[in-house]
Amino acid sequence: MNKDTALARLGALCYVFWGLVHYNAAYGLFQLAATVPASMTRGRLQQDGFYLAALATIGIVVGVWLNWRNDRVGFWLNAVAISVGDIPFVLFVLLPGYLPSWPGVLGPALWIAGLSFTALGRALDSAVEPKTGSLRCSSHAI
Repeated sequence: MNKDTALARLGALCYVFWGLVHYNAAYGLFQLAATVPASMTRGRLQQDGFYLAALATIGIVVGVWLNWRNDRVGFWLNAVAISVGDIPFVLFVLLPGYLPSWPGVLGPALWIAGLSFTALGRALDSAVEPKTGSLRCSSHAI
């Protein structure tokens, strides 16, 4: 196995663990919603739980299906989706102190690790050998 593939797979595993952590968080939101009277607050908590479970599923599926193979599109899909999920969490939950640093930092740490490892894997893959496609800069047919 190449170094770039190994790094990408390590990143993919980070995304899988990120997803599992967020399934747990989504479950916690649904439990919290069950304690609130039927209202807009309850519905929003359930909606947020659903969104969190959906992002967790995206992180896991893209991680296993695309990041595992060091795929460029997979890199960008998880980079954007997971960042959109975790940046607001850091800004609106962790920084104000609504959740203790531990275990609160676990999700963002896995996000940054997954992003870093997959980025390094992509960078090494691109540096080793440029991919050739059907487009050529010569007199041959495109």
